[in-house]
Amino acid sequence: MKKNIFTREVRVGIMAVVAIFVLYFGLNFLKGVDVFSPVNYYYATYENVGGLVPSAPVYIKGYKVGQVEEVKFDFSKSTSFLVKISVTNDVKVPKGAVVELFDDGLMGGKAIQLKFEPSLTSQQAHDNGDTIPSQIGGGLMAQLSADIMPKIESVSQQADSLLRAVRVVIEGQALQNSLSSIEKTTADLAVTSSQLKRLMNKDVPEIISDVNVVTADLKSVTGNLKKVDFAATFTAINHTIANLNLMTDKINKGEGSLGMLLNDKALYVNLNSTAANADKLLIDLRQSPKRYVHFSLFGSKNN
Repeated sequence: MKKNIFTREVRVGIMAVVAIFVLYFGLNFLKGVDVFSPVNYYYATYENVGGLVPSAPVYIKGYKVGQVEEVKFDFSKSTSFLVKISVTNDVKVPKGAVVELFDDGLMGGKAIQLKFEPSLTSQQAHDNGDTIPSQIGGGLMAQLSADIMPKIESVSQQADSLLRAVRVVIEGQALQNSLSSIEKTTADLAVTSSQLKRLMNKDVPEIISDVNVVTADLKSVTGNLKKVDFAATFTAINHTIANLNLMTDKINKGEGSLGMLLNDKALYVNLNSTAANADKLLIDLRQSPKRYVHFSLFGSKNN
């Protein structure tokens, strides 16, 4: 009888190995590690890693060429941290390069970048497992702070000058005088408003009542004027004017008593002479009344 070598235990073991293999490659794939590409490992030491963790990216001029494999520490040393990084085999790290720890983004994450001058590419490359000199870069936040802080200081100085100027204006006598004037104007406006309110509540209704009375009278007068026969009135006026014109013409021509009186010069002279004689007679009568009036209790005497 042939023995079956793929027993249940063997199948379970094979599935476990496959699962571990898939899990390993799956995790490395999610981390961005190509397990099928050969890599070189390098080391760098730091006094403070600032939160650097394994699987952090490694860049050259912003291009990812590897990742942080491991972060070891020994606090008995001044440079307590030993960082192991992996770089793809096709990237050669020349001697003179520096492993820089910097801020990756605004959220404060840390990353590694390899910095070297283009002229060093012709130099001899580091061997796998070498320890490369390290440094800590300012990062994005430090760069932003360096660019923004001078401007903030300038704005702060301008704001301080502005506040001082505002303080001088506020504490100055001119502002106090202006505030006093505004307060006085406000009080005058309050009095005016009160008077206007009293006028609107008392005087205006009386004025409106008087206007209504005048309007009613005008309406009555207008009604009476409508009843007047203006045609007959103007006809009578024209007739009167014609008679006056006729009378004036007659007076000017010397017709009638008034015309003769106004136009006869001899009559004027006679009237003037008569008035003069009458005046003389009255003067003589005043001076010698006995010449004209004789009065006696015992009878008259012939002179």
